[in-house]
Amino acid sequence: MVSAEKERWTQSKELTPQKRVLARRALEDIRAGRDVFASLRRNPLPDGDGFLNKSMLVAVYRDLVEGGEWEPDPALMAKIRLKPMRTLSGVTTVTVLTKPYPCPGECIFCPTDARMPKSYLPDEPGAMRALHHDFDPYDQVQARIRALHDVGHPTDKIELLILGGTWSAYHKDYQEWFLRRCFEAMNDPWNAVSRGSASPEGDLGPTLAEVQALNETAAHRNVGLVVETRPDHIDKEEIAWLRSLGVTKVQIGAQSLDDGVLTLNKRGHTVQQLRDALGLLRAAGFKVVLHWMPNLLSATLASDRADFLRLWDGLCPDELKIYPTQLLANAELYEYWQRGEYHPYSTEDLIELIADVKTTIPRYCRVNRVIRDIPSTNVVEGNKRTSLRQDVHQVLESRGERCECVRCREVRGQVIEPDALTLDDLVYEADFAEEHFLSYVTPDDKLAGFLRLSLPTAGAPQTGLTDLQGAAIIREVHVYGQSLQVGQEREGAAQHIGLGTDLLQRAEEVAREKGFRHLAVISAIGTRRYYLERGFQRGVLYLVKEI
Repeated sequence: MVSAEKERWTQSKELTPQKRVLARRALEDIRAGRDVFASLRRNPLPDGDGFLNKSMLVAVYRDLVEGGEWEPDPALMAKIRLKPMRTLSGVTTVTVLTKPYPCPGECIFCPTDARMPKSYLPDEPGAMRALHHDFDPYDQVQARIRALHDVGHPTDKIELLILGGTWSAYHKDYQEWFLRRCFEAMNDPWNAVSRGSASPEGDLGPTLAEVQALNETAAHRNVGLVVETRPDHIDKEEIAWLRSLGVTKVQIGAQSLDDGVLTLNKRGHTVQQLRDALGLLRAAGFKVVLHWMPNLLSATLASDRADFLRLWDGLCPDELKIYPTQLLANAELYEYWQRGEYHPYSTEDLIELIADVKTTIPRYCRVNRVIRDIPSTNVVEGNKRTSLRQDVHQVLESRGERCECVRCREVRGQVIEPDALTLDDLVYEADFAEEHFLSYVTPDDKLAGFLRLSLPTAGAPQTGLTDLQGAAIIREVHVYGQSLQVGQEREGAAQHIGLGTDLLQRAEEVAREKGFRHLAVISAIGTRRYYLERGFQRGVLYLVKEI
């Protein structure tokens, strides 16, 4: 584990009897209504050694519950959980990186560091963890689950986010081995000893299919699997392979919707290739995350504003990462800057640009990021602030405007009244598909849950996947709010009150009304049982249902 994770693990597991007494007193204060930090100050460590931390409170709380002395108290756990935002979207994200490997791209804006996969730097938070674990997938997953558990987060619903350049460029045996080891870590994250090989060569462990089958009922289930690749690597064979691996979401670098800009920045693909890739991914039911980069070589503030609008002309990504170009000394773009051929936007101009475009984002899209988490010490010139999202929202507030993307409308920890929710069906046209964004909305326009239903139209790409022939496709079902353990309920929480089931029923009705007789869902490994319990059956690579 990296130092911070190791410290939390040590503190939570090696509490002295005296510290346990103090932690219990603090927990009793908090349960009685006292502020968390006031309770910690009221119960200081002896001899002026400071105060308890939240991970200690979490460890003692769990001991009290597991020992039967206290009843589970979700409200108390919510107060002592560290960084609750990490799981307020309904799942727990675990990020891992693949090993350094040559990327087929030659993009001039990408940093190059021999220690890292292309485009990553060793002092980015997730990259630091990967480097510490020598990019071992088992160790990365295991350490992250432990760290999140120790600070109070549920870890039974894991979205596995795999980063590291172009996933499709890695050898297939490495991909399969990497994911198998990730699943083994999710199946048994408390095992202190990794029992498999540190590389795919000579590894005679269980098959990927075997560990996936175990994960269907494991304590830490995979509810989403995300990889990142390039548009020019997507074809029918690739999507079949991704499904066999259990992938449900694909991140694609669009960067720009202007062929001239793509060429100057040596991106290596065209806008049409991007459009073809997205059409095929959508036809196969994948969720799609696009990366968009303002301030590329030859782009201007005006051209970027126009470029952003092209994202919603048929491409219609489900999620978006806005990654402003950052000038780094170990990227080829640095040479253009030295010659005076490239000029980074100022922080002020960048904030205004993002504020302008953010209000145009459709209500079906989620903006995951608005800046790369690259430490400012790496940036040569231009914006060095990593708090752009907050800066942008301050500007929007001053204008009296707001963004209506999915992330900005999530209920998160808000108490909801199920009877007050309304069901909305937002219909929009993407390339070769009629999309229905079915959502449960609160009276103040917050999202409690949603479902993405894709109805292929004439000319839709042929995937060659038998499960999808003539089928309407459920691409995502997501219920928001603090992630709760499987089977756990909490008053006023969005999860586990039947919203997902209701959305599935409505999707079935819509599909039937549109003339479809088959329904397919792109299920993650750990959500298969959920759909099987609701009338779906196992197909080849999807779960299917006759309607």
